[in-house]
Amino acid sequence: MNSHLMKHLIDAAHSPQPSSGETNGASQKRSAPEWRSIFISDIHLGTKDCKASALNQFLKYHSCEHLYLVGDVLDGWKMKKGIYWKPAFSRVIKRVFKLSKSGVNITYITGNHDEFLRKYANNRFENIQLVNKTTHVTANNQRLLVIHGDQYEGVTHCSGLLRYIGDNGYELLMFLNRQFNRLRASLGHGYWSFSGFLKKHIQRAQRYINDYEKAVAYGAKKQGYDGVICGHIHHANHRKIAGIEYYNTGDWVESCTALIEDHEGNIHLINWLDDPRYIAHKKAKKQRRKYNPKNDTHPIPVPVPEYDFAEEKLHTSQTQ
Repeated sequence: MNSHLMKHLIDAAHSPQPSSGETNGASQKRSAPEWRSIFISDIHLGTKDCKASALNQFLKYHSCEHLYLVGDVLDGWKMKKGIYWKPAFSRVIKRVFKLSKSGVNITYITGNHDEFLRKYANNRFENIQLVNKTTHVTANNQRLLVIHGDQYEGVTHCSGLLRYIGDNGYELLMFLNRQFNRLRASLGHGYWSFSGFLKKHIQRAQRYINDYEKAVAYGAKKQGYDGVICGHIHHANHRKIAGIEYYNTGDWVESCTALIEDHEGNIHLINWLDDPRYIAHKKAKKQRRKYNPKNDTHPIPVPVPEYDFAEEKLHTSQTQ
């Protein structure tokens, strides 16, 4: 599996870059980064549910000094059963390499789905550092543990449930989710997460999430950190637990969420699917499909509305 996977990564990294019309705006933004740091996780490249196109747009519109990939970027588990690879996956990899070459510091923290990379930890490829965990110091001097988080799964009371959902039930759930959202899309409705609905309404799932968050926070506290940034459970959140700032990046198979640090050290949890720029992009893409011939080399320009981050409703849960 690893040799086939590495071939895809090498091909993606060295394939032609996007056209200049797509990249010039992003290059100009990177010369003066909008954000200090960006944290994303659980992309699961190599799976049918990966929202690679949405992630590519997110990275296009968000510039930063340091990008953290907090595990499960690649889904080695699924690739053991066969390679599923879309052009959108290659575009994400190309964009990450392009960011690296432009001077953005990139830290790749390994997860359980890309655990085959853990034996290569503490190595650097150009401007990309591969680690199993790391420490991030915010602009206001808060020390944060950055780790995927699967290491804490075993200490939760409901870990057996997660294993069952992750290995069997979750795949079925996501299959049903795809079919349901295709129907919604055909009726003109937006994306709706069945998995997210269950997490909010099944008591045992809620208990697992709560136990997991506490386990990660206490683990960070024991190591002397002020907070922790993790992923793994596909549940974006920010809460304070026993004096520790707990952050979860969420995922890019359903929620399309990320954490961003501003230049004052404040960390924000954002949902890209609700961003006006992404909504405008989706509308323009739909318009192109409706009116442009397949061989049209001059697509309709994507309108990008003025955007005020301060007015965005942050999807942050109440501190418990």
